[in-house]
Amino acid sequence: MKRVKKIIAFVLCACMFCGLLSGCSSVGDGKRIIRISHAQSETHPEHIGLLKFKEYIEENLGDKYEVQIYPNELLGSAQKAIELTQTGAIDFVVAGTANLETFADIYEVFSMPYLFTSEEAYHATMMDTDYMEQIYQSTDEAGFRVLTWYNAGTRSFYATKPINTPEDLKGLKMRVQQSPASIKMANAFGAAASPMSFGEVYTAIQQGVIDGAENNELALTNNKHGEVAKYYSYNRHQMVPDMLIGNLKFLNSLSDEEFQIFKEAAELSTEVEMEEWDKQVEEAKEIAENDMGVTFIDVDVQVFKDAVSNVQQEMLDDNPNIQDIYDHIQEINAQYEEEGD
Repeated sequence: MKRVKKIIAFVLCACMFCGLLSGCSSVGDGKRIIRISHAQSETHPEHIGLLKFKEYIEENLGDKYEVQIYPNELLGSAQKAIELTQTGAIDFVVAGTANLETFADIYEVFSMPYLFTSEEAYHATMMDTDYMEQIYQSTDEAGFRVLTWYNAGTRSFYATKPINTPEDLKGLKMRVQQSPASIKMANAFGAAASPMSFGEVYTAIQQGVIDGAENNELALTNNKHGEVAKYYSYNRHQMVPDMLIGNLKFLNSLSDEEFQIFKEAAELSTEVEMEEWDKQVEEAKEIAENDMGVTFIDVDVQVFKDAVSNVQQEMLDDNPNIQDIYDHIQEINAQYEEEGD
């Protein structure tokens, strides 16, 4: 399957490259093709959100644009797809903030363990559009800009053996996102951080290359990780959004009216994705437990927080660029903590 994906990706990329060289990024009726890449399956909330994006664009600008969505890393891993978006070979990609850290180090803040104290504070931060626009513009020099965010839930550890305390992580090879901050976090827990592409995780666990990974519940079902990792521990160490990233040259080529439609399409896609996310998480837990034999473990989260308590300050010391957004998030955390009292 992995070899087939590579062949498909090569053929698609070759076709796109040839199209760009010949100036043909359009279909027979002259419409401009908009290509979007992402790593998830066709049933994932992000894909469903992107279908709404496609629908809105084609309803309002269907005489000019046709949107094509490529799921399952068909156009390569997130990092490769970002590079293709930089060059304009594709127009949009969905990628996690960890993939953006090498382009703008302000995104490191989202890899910080226990950055948000609640899902409500996390959502409020991401929905603070005026503030987030400042962050989104930080990659302009790299040739792309974030258009909107998608909820990727709360990340926890899952493995081939139970994890009840940080002690249980010691010596385990755990896949993390390809992010220096995520590597530092996993190592602080006592695990051996193993960064790799998301599409490689299933086989790596199956073959014993790694002992487990960290992600949300949908990874167990949508990506079938629950077939090879039977223990999911709710230590809730990160809430990391995924981002819809657009080629800046393409975005700047749009008229004001067209750009507004693309922004509206992006916002609608987020609304749809968030609604679908909540529904699918509950379904995933039920399927993983009842059909795949996954055991869900509720742990003492404070013990895990204590194990990485020094990582936040280390990250702030190492990267002063994240101080402002960190302080902004702490204000939002405090607001929701007060409301919860």
